[in-house]
Amino acid sequence: MVDTMALLPPFIRTARMSKAPARVPHLTPGLPADDEVLLDAPDDHLGPALVGAGRGEYTPAAALLARTRARGEWELRDRYVVRLACFAQARPEWFQEWRTAAPHDPDALLVGAQLAVDRAWGSPAREELLRELSPAITATAHGDHRDPVPWRLALDHARGSRAGHKYFGELWEAAVRRAPHHYGCHVAALRYLAASWHGSHHACFDFADRAAQDAPEDSLVQALPVRAALGYLTDGCGPEVPRARLDAAADRAIALSARFPAADPWPAQIRNLLACVLLRLDRRADALDQFRLTGPYATSFPWDRAGEDPLGVFLRVRAGLLAGARAPEVDGRGHPHGGHAGRARSADH
Repeated sequence: MVDTMALLPPFIRTARMSKAPARVPHLTPGLPADDEVLLDAPDDHLGPALVGAGRGEYTPAAALLARTRARGEWELRDRYVVRLACFAQARPEWFQEWRTAAPHDPDALLVGAQLAVDRAWGSPAREELLRELSPAITATAHGDHRDPVPWRLALDHARGSRAGHKYFGELWEAAVRRAPHHYGCHVAALRYLAASWHGSHHACFDFADRAAQDAPEDSLVQALPVRAALGYLTDGCGPEVPRARLDAAADRAIALSARFPAADPWPAQIRNLLACVLLRLDRRADALDQFRLTGPYATSFPWDRAGEDPLGVFLRVRAGLLAGARAPEVDGRGHPHGGHAGRARSADH
């Protein structure tokens, strides 16, 4: 069974057992108060689409995705598809109306396929259900030959249905032909590596490092090695990864974070992920810098791996850091004392 609390430093695990998180009365300058922090806040374009969907209107969401497709904004498109599918899972009426009104709309087909994969993923019969979705996944790829997002979805689908390496490789080649540095596709491939060769963290790091070296300096792919680092630091198996390699992954992500404005929702997940890894590496000053840069934008990942209240975890981590609590001791190999701090789901790289 997964020890989700192993994601957090010991002082945060203790705080989580209390009825309420410790609050810091005077926050460090540059940090918003607890009640100003937002979880998974949409940007200025997604927000109106979600508001419209909440009213039962699908046209704002349809217009948003059509615009990303027309402009080739694939990273934004990928994020919006995931968020809209998540909203449709809880509030399906607007999406059902969209599918009825425009059954062949490529954007509606893509959201529908994402929604179906999300639903199947949580089922005990996941592999069987995912295999039944293959025609729907294939149909999404016919919407726009430039679009890598259907191929990211196909990569996720292949991992969940335990597709073989040859088939996955064919999907990967199709994805990178369309967008060589698409972050979502790279994350999907990293997850597949982790799930298929569980414990082969060197393979994950090799893939992530090569991808980052080939990507532009402002590409989100620069954060792929630090995502591999999180998987290693929260997983109890596999050979040692040198501390220097973990620090290099964090430093690369720090350089990427510095390229974006402070308190910007776009790089928020990268900064949340980076802050978590820096804490595991006992680089507390650097972690605090990332909390300052992320501002009011907390993200579910990676904090949802430590409990069902990711916002609460974010606030407790930040409060513990600000209060000067001791971070976990890290040995010369980059591990918190006592091993890799427990196991985590390998698919969560």
